[in-house]
Amino acid sequence: MAIEEVNEKKKRVRALMEELKLDAVLLRRQSNFSWLTAGRLNLVGIATEMGAASLLITPEREYVVCNNIEAPRIEREEQLPAQGYEIRSYPWHENRENELIRELSGGGQIGCDSEFPGTREISAYFNPLRYSLTPWEVERYKALGTLASRAVEETIASIEPGDKECAVIGRLAERLWQDRVDFITTFCAADDRISHYRHPIATETQIRGRAMLGVNARKWGLIVCLTRFVQFGAVPSELEKQYAANVHIDCVLMANTRPGRPVVEAFNKGLEAYIETGYPEEWKLHHQGGSIGYAGRDYRVNFQTPDVVQENQGFAWNPSISGTKSEDTMLATSAGPVPLSGPVTFPVLEMQVGGYTFQRPAILQK
Repeated sequence: MAIEEVNEKKKRVRALMEELKLDAVLLRRQSNFSWLTAGRLNLVGIATEMGAASLLITPEREYVVCNNIEAPRIEREEQLPAQGYEIRSYPWHENRENELIRELSGGGQIGCDSEFPGTREISAYFNPLRYSLTPWEVERYKALGTLASRAVEETIASIEPGDKECAVIGRLAERLWQDRVDFITTFCAADDRISHYRHPIATETQIRGRAMLGVNARKWGLIVCLTRFVQFGAVPSELEKQYAANVHIDCVLMANTRPGRPVVEAFNKGLEAYIETGYPEEWKLHHQGGSIGYAGRDYRVNFQTPDVVQENQGFAWNPSISGTKSEDTMLATSAGPVPLSGPVTFPVLEMQVGGYTFQRPAILQK
Protein backbone atom coordinates (compact mmCIF):
# COMPACT_ATOMS: atom_id res chain seq x y z
CA MET A 1 0.00 0.00 0.00
CA ALA A 2 1.20 3.45 -0.92
CA ILE A 3 -0.24 6.48 0.82
CA GLU A 4 -0.61 8.01 -2.66
CA GLU A 5 -3.19 5.33 -3.48
CA VAL A 6 -5.20 6.06 -0.33
CA ASN A 7 -5.07 9.82 -0.91
CA GLU A 8 -6.17 9.45 -4.54
CA LYS A 9 -9.23 7.51 -3.45
CA LYS A 10 -10.11 9.99 -0.71
CA LYS A 11 -10.01 12.70 -3.39
CA ARG A 12 -12.48 10.72 -5.51
CA VAL A 13 -14.83 10.34 -2.56
CA ARG A 14 -14.69 14.03 -1.61
CA ALA A 15 -15.25 15.09 -5.21
CA LEU A 16 -18.40 12.97 -5.22
CA MET A 17 -19.47 14.51 -1.91
CA GLU A 18 -19.18 17.95 -3.46
CA GLU A 19 -21.00 16.88 -6.61
CA LEU A 20 -23.93 15.41 -4.63
CA LYS A 21 -23.86 18.22 -2.04
CA LEU A 22 -23.23 15.86 0.86
CA ASP A 23 -21.71 16.64 4.23
CA ALA A 24 -20.35 13.11 4.73
CA VAL A 25 -20.15 9.67 3.12
CA LEU A 26 -20.71 6.48 5.11
CA LEU A 27 -19.28 3.22 3.72
CA ARG A 28 -20.57 0.00 5.27
CA ARG A 29 -19.96 -2.58 2.54
CA GLN A 30 -16.79 -4.67 2.82
CA SER A 31 -16.05 -4.03 -0.88
CA ASN A 32 -15.91 -0.25 -0.41
CA PHE A 33 -14.01 -0.51 2.87
CA SER A 34 -11.30 -2.59 1.17
CA TRP A 35 -11.20 -0.30 -1.86
CA LEU A 36 -10.79 2.93 0.09
CA THR A 37 -8.23 1.48 2.53
CA ALA A 38 -6.07 -0.22 -0.13
CA GLY A 39 -7.04 -3.78 0.71
CA ARG A 40 -7.78 -3.65 4.43
CA LEU A 41 -10.59 -5.80 5.85
CA ASN A 42 -13.65 -4.96 7.93
CA LEU A 43 -15.38 -8.32 7.49
CA VAL A 44 -15.98 -11.11 9.97
CA GLY A 45 -17.90 -13.57 7.80
CA ILE A 46 -16.28 -14.02 4.38
CA ALA A 47 -19.63 -14.26 2.58
CA THR A 48 -21.18 -11.07 3.98
CA GLU A 49 -21.59 -7.84 2.03
CA MET A 50 -21.71 -5.62 5.11
CA GLY A 51 -18.62 -5.26 7.26
CA ALA A 52 -18.31 -5.05 11.02
CA ALA A 53 -16.75 -1.57 10.82
CA SER A 54 -17.72 1.45 8.74
CA LEU A 55 -15.83 4.38 7.25
CA LEU A 56 -17.16 7.91 7.63
CA ILE A 57 -15.62 10.57 5.40
CA THR A 58 -16.26 14.26 6.02
CA PRO A 59 -14.73 17.22 4.17
CA GLU A 60 -11.88 17.43 6.67
CA ARG A 61 -11.66 14.15 8.59
CA GLU A 62 -11.92 10.37 8.28
CA TYR A 63 -13.31 7.97 10.88
CA VAL A 64 -13.69 4.26 11.48
CA VAL A 65 -16.96 3.61 13.33
CA CYS A 66 -17.35 0.22 15.02
CA ASN A 67 -18.10 -1.42 18.33
CA ASN A 68 -15.48 -2.18 20.96
CA ILE A 69 -15.13 -5.79 19.75
CA GLU A 70 -13.70 -4.75 16.38
CA ALA A 71 -11.74 -1.63 17.37
CA PRO A 72 -8.51 -3.29 18.65
CA ARG A 73 -8.04 -5.45 15.54
CA ILE A 74 -8.90 -2.59 13.16
CA GLU A 75 -6.31 -0.42 14.88
CA ARG A 76 -3.48 -2.94 15.30
CA GLU A 77 -3.82 -5.25 12.31
CA GLU A 78 -5.48 -3.09 9.66
CA GLN A 79 -3.40 -0.10 10.86
CA LEU A 80 -5.94 2.46 9.74
CA PRO A 81 -4.67 5.27 11.97
CA ALA A 82 -1.59 5.33 9.71
CA GLN A 83 -3.95 6.18 6.83
CA GLY A 84 -5.38 9.13 8.74
CA TYR A 85 -8.43 7.46 10.29
CA GLU A 86 -9.61 8.15 13.82
CA ILE A 87 -11.22 5.06 15.35
CA ARG A 88 -14.43 5.85 17.22
CA SER A 89 -16.02 2.88 18.96
CA TYR A 90 -19.03 2.28 21.18
CA PRO A 91 -19.87 -0.56 23.62
CA TRP A 92 -21.17 -3.63 21.79
CA HIS A 93 -24.23 -3.77 24.05
CA GLU A 94 -25.31 -0.20 23.26
CA ASN A 95 -27.11 0.66 20.04
CA ARG A 96 -25.12 3.84 19.40
CA GLU A 97 -23.90 3.46 15.83
CA ASN A 98 -26.46 5.79 14.28
CA GLU A 99 -26.07 8.35 17.05
CA LEU A 100 -22.28 8.36 16.74
CA ILE A 101 -22.41 8.75 12.96
CA ARG A 102 -24.78 11.71 13.24
CA GLU A 103 -22.52 13.30 15.83
CA LEU A 104 -19.34 12.90 13.79
CA SER A 105 -20.96 14.18 10.60
CA GLY A 106 -22.31 17.27 12.31
CA GLY A 107 -25.88 16.28 11.61
CA GLY A 108 -25.63 17.13 7.91
CA GLN A 109 -26.66 15.26 4.78
CA ILE A 110 -24.99 11.83 4.69
CA GLY A 111 -24.63 9.62 1.62
CA CYS A 112 -24.34 5.87 2.23
CA ASP A 113 -23.42 2.87 0.08
CA SER A 114 -26.39 0.91 1.50
CA GLU A 115 -29.72 1.52 3.16
CA PHE A 116 -29.12 3.12 6.56
CA PRO A 117 -31.43 5.27 8.71
CA GLY A 118 -31.17 8.99 8.07
CA THR A 119 -28.91 8.70 5.00
CA ARG A 120 -29.21 8.92 1.22
CA GLU A 121 -28.38 5.71 -0.62
CA ILE A 122 -25.72 6.62 -3.24
CA SER A 123 -24.27 3.29 -4.40
CA ALA A 124 -25.17 4.00 -8.06
CA TYR A 125 -22.93 7.09 -7.88
CA PHE A 126 -20.25 5.62 -5.64
CA ASN A 127 -19.54 2.24 -7.26
CA PRO A 128 -18.00 3.70 -10.45
CA LEU A 129 -15.31 5.35 -8.32
CA ARG A 130 -13.83 1.86 -7.92
CA TYR A 131 -13.76 0.86 -11.57
CA SER A 132 -10.51 2.47 -12.78
CA LEU A 133 -7.80 0.74 -10.78
CA THR A 134 -4.68 2.50 -9.58
CA PRO A 135 -1.20 1.16 -10.47
CA TRP A 136 -0.90 -0.31 -6.94
CA GLU A 137 -4.19 -2.15 -7.31
CA VAL A 138 -3.15 -3.50 -10.70
CA GLU A 139 -0.06 -5.10 -9.15
CA ARG A 140 -2.13 -6.68 -6.37
CA TYR A 141 -4.66 -7.88 -8.91
CA LYS A 142 -2.00 -9.57 -11.03
CA ALA A 143 -0.61 -11.31 -7.95
CA LEU A 144 -4.06 -12.56 -6.98
CA GLY A 145 -4.72 -13.83 -10.49
CA THR A 146 -1.60 -15.98 -10.37
CA LEU A 147 -2.39 -17.31 -6.89
CA ALA A 148 -5.96 -18.22 -7.84
CA SER A 149 -5.05 -19.79 -11.19
CA ARG A 150 -2.37 -21.94 -9.62
CA ALA A 151 -4.72 -23.09 -6.84
CA VAL A 152 -7.50 -24.02 -9.26
CA GLU A 153 -5.20 -25.75 -11.73
CA GLU A 154 -3.34 -27.75 -9.09
CA THR A 155 -6.65 -28.77 -7.55
CA ILE A 156 -8.28 -29.92 -10.78
CA ALA A 157 -5.10 -31.76 -11.76
CA SER A 158 -5.39 -33.71 -8.50
CA ILE A 159 -8.85 -35.09 -9.33
CA GLU A 160 -9.19 -38.82 -9.82
CA PRO A 161 -12.26 -40.76 -10.99
CA GLY A 162 -14.45 -41.46 -7.98
CA ASP A 163 -13.72 -38.16 -6.21
CA LYS A 164 -16.77 -36.31 -4.96
CA GLU A 165 -17.40 -32.78 -6.25
CA CYS A 166 -17.56 -31.46 -2.68
CA ALA A 167 -14.21 -33.07 -1.81
CA VAL A 168 -12.62 -31.25 -4.74
CA ILE A 169 -13.94 -27.94 -3.38
CA GLY A 170 -12.42 -28.83 -0.01
CA ARG A 171 -9.01 -29.32 -1.61
CA LEU A 172 -9.36 -26.03 -3.50
CA ALA A 173 -10.24 -24.23 -0.27
CA GLU A 174 -7.12 -25.58 1.41
CA ARG A 175 -4.89 -24.34 -1.41
CA LEU A 176 -6.50 -20.91 -1.50
CA TRP A 177 -6.34 -20.42 2.25
CA GLN A 178 -2.63 -21.16 2.27
CA ASP A 179 -2.35 -17.63 0.83
CA ARG A 180 -5.38 -16.22 2.71
CA VAL A 181 -7.47 -16.07 -0.45
CA ASP A 182 -11.22 -16.17 0.21
CA PHE A 183 -13.36 -18.52 -1.87
CA ILE A 184 -16.62 -16.59 -2.11
CA THR A 185 -18.24 -18.64 -4.89
CA THR A 186 -17.26 -22.14 -6.00
CA PHE A 187 -18.57 -24.50 -8.66
CA CYS A 188 -17.65 -28.10 -9.32
CA ALA A 189 -19.55 -30.26 -11.79
CA ALA A 190 -19.05 -33.86 -12.83
CA ASP A 191 -19.84 -35.23 -16.25
CA ASP A 192 -23.48 -34.56 -17.27
CA ARG A 193 -23.97 -31.92 -14.57
CA ILE A 194 -21.69 -29.66 -16.64
CA SER A 195 -24.27 -29.62 -19.45
CA HIS A 196 -27.35 -29.49 -17.24
CA TYR A 197 -26.56 -26.55 -14.95
CA ARG A 198 -24.93 -23.16 -15.50
CA HIS A 199 -24.42 -22.74 -11.74
CA PRO A 200 -23.41 -26.24 -10.59
CA ILE A 201 -22.84 -25.89 -6.85
CA ALA A 202 -20.86 -28.88 -5.59
CA THR A 203 -22.72 -32.01 -4.50
CA GLU A 204 -21.67 -35.48 -3.36
CA THR A 205 -21.80 -36.66 -6.98
CA GLN A 206 -18.75 -38.72 -7.94
CA ILE A 207 -16.65 -37.65 -10.91
CA ARG A 208 -16.25 -40.27 -13.62
CA GLY A 209 -15.10 -38.97 -17.00
CA ARG A 210 -14.69 -35.20 -16.79
CA ALA A 211 -15.03 -32.28 -14.41
CA MET A 212 -15.36 -28.50 -14.32
CA LEU A 213 -14.00 -26.35 -11.49
CA GLY A 214 -14.61 -22.63 -11.06
CA VAL A 215 -14.12 -20.03 -8.36
CA ASN A 216 -14.58 -16.40 -7.41
CA ALA A 217 -11.47 -15.78 -5.30
CA ARG A 218 -10.80 -12.66 -3.20
CA LYS A 219 -7.71 -11.14 -1.63
CA TRP A 220 -7.12 -7.50 -0.59
CA GLY A 221 -10.80 -7.00 -1.43
CA LEU A 222 -10.17 -7.72 -5.13
CA ILE A 223 -11.89 -10.65 -6.85
CA VAL A 224 -10.88 -12.82 -9.79
CA CYS A 225 -13.06 -15.42 -11.53
CA LEU A 226 -11.85 -18.40 -13.51
CA THR A 227 -12.95 -21.84 -14.70
CA ARG A 228 -10.98 -24.93 -15.75
CA PHE A 229 -11.80 -28.41 -17.14
CA VAL A 230 -10.23 -31.87 -16.86
CA GLN A 231 -10.95 -34.89 -19.07
CA PHE A 232 -9.97 -38.48 -18.25
CA GLY A 233 -8.70 -39.99 -21.46
CA ALA A 234 -8.72 -38.30 -24.86
CA VAL A 235 -10.98 -35.30 -25.31
CA PRO A 236 -13.78 -36.25 -27.74
CA SER A 237 -13.37 -34.38 -31.02
CA GLU A 238 -16.82 -32.77 -30.82
CA LEU A 239 -16.14 -31.52 -27.29
CA GLU A 240 -12.73 -30.19 -28.35
CA LYS A 241 -14.36 -28.29 -31.22
CA GLN A 242 -17.07 -26.87 -28.96
CA TYR A 243 -14.59 -25.81 -26.28
CA ALA A 244 -12.43 -24.04 -28.88
CA ALA A 245 -15.52 -22.20 -30.14
CA ASN A 246 -16.41 -21.22 -26.59
CA VAL A 247 -12.91 -19.87 -25.95
CA HIS A 248 -13.04 -17.97 -29.24
CA ILE A 249 -16.25 -16.21 -28.14
CA ASP A 250 -14.55 -15.27 -24.87
CA CYS A 251 -11.54 -13.87 -26.73
CA VAL A 252 -13.85 -11.82 -28.97
CA LEU A 253 -15.46 -10.32 -25.87
CA MET A 254 -12.07 -9.50 -24.35
CA ALA A 255 -10.59 -8.09 -27.56
CA ASN A 256 -13.52 -5.67 -27.85
CA THR A 257 -13.47 -4.50 -24.24
CA ARG A 258 -11.70 -1.21 -24.87
CA PRO A 259 -11.40 1.86 -22.65
CA GLY A 260 -13.55 4.73 -23.83
CA ARG A 261 -15.97 2.45 -25.70
CA PRO A 262 -19.49 1.46 -24.58
CA VAL A 263 -19.29 -1.96 -22.98
CA VAL A 264 -22.40 -3.05 -24.88
CA GLU A 265 -20.27 -3.00 -28.06
CA ALA A 266 -18.19 -5.88 -26.70
CA PHE A 267 -21.38 -7.68 -25.64
CA ASN A 268 -22.84 -7.43 -29.14
CA LYS A 269 -19.59 -8.66 -30.70
CA GLY A 270 -19.76 -11.66 -28.38
CA LEU A 271 -23.30 -12.48 -29.51
CA GLU A 272 -22.16 -12.27 -33.14
CA ALA A 273 -19.41 -14.77 -32.30
CA TYR A 274 -22.00 -17.21 -30.92
CA ILE A 275 -23.73 -17.09 -34.32
CA GLU A 276 -20.49 -17.37 -36.31
CA THR A 277 -19.36 -20.45 -34.35
CA GLY A 278 -22.70 -22.21 -34.79
CA TYR A 279 -24.27 -21.75 -31.34
CA PRO A 280 -26.73 -18.86 -31.88
CA GLU A 281 -29.10 -19.59 -28.98
CA GLU A 282 -26.69 -20.57 -26.20
CA TRP A 283 -26.13 -17.02 -24.91
CA LYS A 284 -29.74 -16.91 -23.77
CA LEU A 285 -29.11 -19.60 -21.15
CA HIS A 286 -26.69 -17.60 -18.97
CA HIS A 287 -25.42 -14.06 -18.50
CA GLN A 288 -22.17 -13.25 -20.28
CA GLY A 289 -20.34 -11.62 -17.35
CA GLY A 290 -19.12 -8.07 -17.06
CA SER A 291 -17.17 -5.67 -14.89
CA ILE A 292 -15.32 -7.05 -11.88
CA GLY A 293 -13.05 -5.71 -9.16
CA TYR A 294 -14.22 -5.39 -5.57
CA ALA A 295 -17.48 -7.19 -6.39
CA GLY A 296 -18.01 -10.52 -8.13
CA ARG A 297 -19.59 -8.48 -10.92
CA ASP A 298 -19.96 -4.72 -10.56
CA TYR A 299 -22.50 -5.06 -13.34
CA ARG A 300 -23.56 -7.82 -15.71
CA VAL A 301 -23.66 -6.57 -19.26
CA ASN A 302 -26.87 -6.74 -21.28
CA PHE A 303 -28.42 -4.76 -24.14
CA GLN A 304 -29.34 -1.87 -21.84
CA THR A 305 -26.04 -1.47 -19.99
CA PRO A 306 -25.05 2.23 -20.30
CA ASP A 307 -21.48 2.02 -18.97
CA VAL A 308 -18.35 2.97 -20.85
CA VAL A 309 -15.21 0.88 -20.29
CA GLN A 310 -12.66 2.67 -18.12
CA GLU A 311 -8.87 2.47 -18.21
CA ASN A 312 -7.54 -0.32 -15.96
CA GLN A 313 -11.02 -1.72 -15.34
CA GLY A 314 -11.41 -5.40 -14.56
CA PHE A 315 -13.70 -7.65 -16.58
CA ALA A 316 -14.66 -11.30 -16.29
CA TRP A 317 -16.60 -12.53 -19.29
CA ASN A 318 -18.05 -16.02 -18.97
CA PRO A 319 -19.64 -17.19 -22.25
CA SER A 320 -20.93 -20.74 -22.09
CA ILE A 321 -22.23 -23.45 -24.38
CA SER A 322 -24.06 -26.38 -22.79
CA GLY A 323 -21.19 -28.59 -21.63
CA THR A 324 -18.41 -25.96 -21.83
CA LYS A 325 -17.57 -22.55 -20.46
CA SER A 326 -14.73 -20.07 -20.84
CA GLU A 327 -13.94 -17.73 -17.96
CA ASP A 328 -10.94 -15.74 -16.86
CA THR A 329 -10.34 -12.24 -15.51
CA MET A 330 -8.75 -9.46 -17.56
CA LEU A 331 -7.86 -5.81 -17.29
CA ALA A 332 -9.03 -3.39 -19.99
CA THR A 333 -6.22 -1.05 -21.04
CA SER A 334 -5.56 1.26 -23.99
CA ALA A 335 -2.78 -1.11 -25.06
CA GLY A 336 -5.18 -4.06 -25.16
CA PRO A 337 -6.56 -6.68 -22.79
CA VAL A 338 -4.22 -7.75 -20.00
CA PRO A 339 -4.90 -11.28 -18.66
CA LEU A 340 -4.92 -11.61 -14.88
CA SER A 341 -5.84 -15.27 -14.36
CA GLY A 342 -4.39 -17.03 -17.36
CA PRO A 343 -3.01 -20.58 -17.34
CA VAL A 344 -0.11 -21.17 -14.95
CA THR A 345 0.38 -24.95 -14.97
CA PHE A 346 -2.32 -25.87 -17.51
CA PRO A 347 -1.84 -26.64 -21.21
CA VAL A 348 -2.27 -23.56 -23.38
CA LEU A 349 -4.73 -22.93 -26.20
CA GLU A 350 -3.39 -20.02 -28.28
CA MET A 351 -5.78 -17.87 -30.29
CA GLN A 352 -5.43 -14.82 -32.51
CA VAL A 353 -8.48 -12.57 -32.21
CA GLY A 354 -8.88 -8.88 -33.04
CA GLY A 355 -5.16 -8.37 -33.51
CA TYR A 356 -4.31 -9.82 -30.09
CA THR A 357 -2.71 -13.14 -29.18
CA PHE A 358 -4.47 -14.89 -26.30
CA GLN A 359 -2.93 -17.64 -24.19
CA ARG A 360 -5.99 -19.48 -22.85
CA PRO A 361 -6.28 -22.68 -20.82
CA ALA A 362 -6.97 -25.84 -22.78
CA ILE A 363 -8.81 -28.83 -21.38
CA LEU A 364 -6.43 -30.84 -19.18
CA GLN A 365 -6.22 -34.49 -20.22
CA LYS A 366 -5.41 -37.16 -17.63
